[in-house]
Amino acid sequence: MEKLKIGITHGDPNGIGYEIIFKAFADPAMFDLCTPIIYGSPKVASYHRKSLDLQTNFNTISSPAEAVDGTLNLIHSTADEVKIDLGQATEEAGRAAYVALERAVKDWRSGQFDALVTAPINKHSIQNASFRFPGHTEYIANRIGHDGQEPLMMLMNEQLRVALVTTHLPISDVARQVTEERVLSRLRILYASLCRDFGISNPRIAVLALNPHASDNGLLGTEEQTAIAPAIAKAEEEGITTYGPFAADGFFGTRAYEHYDAVLAMYHDQGLAPFKLMAMNEGINFTAGLDMVRTSPDHGTGYDIAGQGVADENSFRQAIYAAIDITRNRKAWDEAHVNPLEKLYVDKRDRSERG
Repeated sequence: MEKLKIGITHGDPNGIGYEIIFKAFADPAMFDLCTPIIYGSPKVASYHRKSLDLQTNFNTISSPAEAVDGTLNLIHSTADEVKIDLGQATEEAGRAAYVALERAVKDWRSGQFDALVTAPINKHSIQNASFRFPGHTEYIANRIGHDGQEPLMMLMNEQLRVALVTTHLPISDVARQVTEERVLSRLRILYASLCRDFGISNPRIAVLALNPHASDNGLLGTEEQTAIAPAIAKAEEEGITTYGPFAADGFFGTRAYEHYDAVLAMYHDQGLAPFKLMAMNEGINFTAGLDMVRTSPDHGTGYDIAGQGVADENSFRQAIYAAIDITRNRKAWDEAHVNPLEKLYVDKRDRSERG
């Protein structure tokens, strides 16, 4: 099986990005799975490696074409000097995170690696004239295109996949963004991703309500009746196996999610608070609905523990695994569907075939 090239952005250099990268690739078995290519700074990488007394070596290259199999490769994609202030959100660190991400996306667009794994950024310090986005998801969609549809944020581990109708919005804006069209669009993208990216032939999707108690038949809100339930009905008409809307507290409290392949939540904390409670050290953030396969660990920059050597690399390692698996699943799906047979329909009255 062909070994994939995985691009890795270093994230915020004042956080735990380099620590989790070096720790993950301290295991030689990781190099049997992929050829990793970090976008970052050799000097910053060396600083973190030395200060944390980590033994993982890296090879400095100028392009993915020079990547050496069996080692950690690093492309110098930042300024020559980056001041490190561990645990601090600084403009200089934000700039270093941005230019590494920009270079990685450019290289992916030219076909130089297969999938992208992003280390955590600080969403405030990365802001600049070219980055006016709430996070990675929206930035990448803008840079690579998305056929007019918004990308879908999905958090996952081996037991649970949670996708979001709205992502980085103030709570005061959520209700008016929960429309029938938006919920249906999210369901379509989620269904397609479950089939193509995860190889699930007939996925079952649970949809959460927006209001407490699923609105108690309109007593506590109307979005369930005016937007969510109609979207579920239309999705069913399109062949998408969908259930709900379910009251979120009871749904998670009774572990009902175990009966479904994915859950569609209405807003960020509704889905991610219970998910992170269950999967903080192994959760993965995946951006569905894009041509690029992009994953990341499901945690932030870790400013509070930066430089202490105590960061847990498991979520980052799982993000690498997921990027590899999803890329291969997509390839298998696309190969199987490149020349689909024309559908034939049988008229039950006379058994004749018709196209």
